[in-house]
Amino acid sequence: MDAAAFHKDIVEPCQPVALSGLVKDWAAVRAAEAPGGLRAYLRRFAAVRPIEAFFGKPGIAGKYYYNGDLTGFNFERRMMSFPEALTAIFTQRHGPDAETVYLGSVPADDYLPGFAAENSMALAGAAAAPRLWIGHEANISSHYDAFDNLICNVAGTRRFTLYPPDCIGKLYVGPIDNNMAGQPVSLAASLPEDPERFPLFAEVKDRAIHIVLEPGDALYLPKLWWHQVESTGSLNAMVNYWWDATASGPDAPYTALLLAMIAIAERPPAERHAWKAFFDHYVFRGNGHPLAHLPPQQHGLLGPLKPDNYGRIRARIMYLLRSFGG
Repeated sequence: MDAAAFHKDIVEPCQPVALSGLVKDWAAVRAAEAPGGLRAYLRRFAAVRPIEAFFGKPGIAGKYYYNGDLTGFNFERRMMSFPEALTAIFTQRHGPDAETVYLGSVPADDYLPGFAAENSMALAGAAAAPRLWIGHEANISSHYDAFDNLICNVAGTRRFTLYPPDCIGKLYVGPIDNNMAGQPVSLAASLPEDPERFPLFAEVKDRAIHIVLEPGDALYLPKLWWHQVESTGSLNAMVNYWWDATASGPDAPYTALLLAMIAIAERPPAERHAWKAFFDHYVFRGNGHPLAHLPPQQHGLLGPLKPDNYGRIRARIMYLLRSFGG
């Protein structure tokens, strides 16, 4: 398919879609088929730049997670050069009694210049840049991304466990500002089942979707879908692309969520309920356009965001924040 068909048929429905064999002809995927092939291939591009690597003790078995009281983590972060980190991954002894190493979200254009040209992806947005994830066996806790995500598996087998966004209230989400790698995780979906600690999880656990990617396969994952990622091979590598496929401008919905938290979240319940009605009417529009009863030329700021209303509304927001705090 081309990018337009991908956007219309896969992105717009906001459902996960497995794409078997999408990148089977990538040079990186072919290189990984031979013993030592991926190491030699990546060394061709590896830039000598500092990077943070995760090192897990043997006892965690690749489960990068919190410590017992959620104040810290069960792994060590080490700064080293990118080639040194790759060497640690490719030469580290494997097995249940061995330390694991993991590199996540490595911008390929910065650390592997030239990689993208040999492993191209036309379906992601123009602003989407490839990121490399590589390491030993790993179990990455259930979390969400605020961007559309196209995941391309290069080496090893990856098992995804997905939950739709509307499960959030029963997933027992951890701290939003003290987490492993930027996004909060679901405690209930990331740990062995514990009905006493997470009783509501039982209501959504059967909604889990399981998807397994072999080398060359890909997965489109919409915004806000929860996903746990288990890498089961002794060496695993994937490339992903993040982008906002439906943005009208530079502002992210997550920014609006944070602003709403400080403006609304601790007001009295009755007032929150009133604001919810206004959000449903003006933003979520379950009953259609809020001014559908008026001619389009009278919609004003509620007319189409493009070409002019996006900038007008944004300017009003900035004026209110600077002048009155809203």
